[in-house]
Parts: sequence; C-alpha cells; structure tokens
Amino acid sequence: MFEHSRRSRKSQMSEINVVPYIDVMLVLLVIFMVTTPLLTQGVEVDLPEAISNEVDNDIEPFLLVVDRNGQLSLNEEKQITAGEEVVRQARIVFKRNPKTPFLVKGDRHVEYQAVMNAMVLLQQAGIPKVGLVTEPPER
Repeated sequence: MFEHSRRSRKSQMSEINVVPYIDVMLVLLVIFMVTTPLLTQGVEVDLPEAISNEVDNDIEPFLLVVDRNGQLSLNEEKQITAGEEVVRQARIVFKRNPKTPFLVKGDRHVEYQAVMNAMVLLQQAGIPKVGLVTEPPER
C-alpha cells in the first residue's frame, strides 16, 4: 500500500514558461524607446569656438548653462534657475564630491557680464576651479 502511493504521485514539472516574461520585456523595450528621446532635450546654446583640450573625467560635471538671454539653468535642463539655487546646488555637489568638475557653458551671443556672473555664483559656493565649455573650431 505504501508503495502504491509513491507510484500514483505526479512527477513535478521542471519547465518554466517564459512567454509572459518575453511580453513584459517587449513592453519595457517600447517604453524605453519612447522615453529616451525625451530625456535628451536641453537648452540650446551656441558655443564659442576655441582650441582646447578635452576634459577627461569619469565624474559627471556640474554644468551651469547661460543661454542667449542670460538665463541660468543647471545641467542643460530647460528650467530657469535663480542665482541662490545655483549656489545651493553647487555647494551640495561639491560637498558630496570635491573632484566634480564645475563648468560654465555660455552662449556666444550672451554678454560677457552674464558669463562672469555665473562664474561668481560658483565662486560664492566655494568652488575653487571653474572651467568654460567651448566648441572646437570648424576646419
């Protein structure tokens, strides 16, 4: 009798049905394909041309953008940022990682004073070195 109950048990199935996982992955792929172009939008800045060395750094830089109208934004977001917010954000980033490169990206048509004001804001935040972003000249 004991032997009979062992034989009547069904053997366990050891296969995994992967079709639902494939469906989920395809949906995620479509979502990422649609949202990725939206993440790359930023402030359009016409950079001045200059011959300079590229910055080799594995750390993402803190980028302060001065657009054609002299408006400030952080890391190429379209949102206009006030000077006090720039100082606050720069202090936070510098405290987290003092090796973070701080760069000012000024439009070539903006007044020089607006770019200098952006650099002064970073200086007020205690940033010791500030770089300027340029575009290589066309040949």
